[in-house]
Amino acid sequence: MRSHRPWYFQGTLAVINLLLGFALAYWALHDDNSRYVRERLRQVTSENIEFQKKLIASQRELQVELATSNNLAKTLTAQQDENIKLKEELVFYKKITKR
Repeated sequence: MRSHRPWYFQGTLAVINLLLGFALAYWALHDDNSRYVRERLRQVTSENIEFQKKLIASQRELQVELATSNNLAKTLTAQQDENIKLKEELVFYKKITKR
């Protein structure tokens, strides 16, 4: 099926649509609101980087605290075992001295 419009009319419409598209894109990218959006994007990106740094520092601190807690738990268990042995020895020596 062929169009009943001449070729130059279709070419002119294509150029007009292309120019209209470029004008809309230029307007959208150079509008004051888009400047605000770009500035806000920069601000939010810098805040995000700052929060990521804080998160990494907090994670490292948490890892250190967990390692310290595990070491303290091991030390406490060892001390409790030693305390039990000493109490057993004390009971043994008390029994010896009572005879």
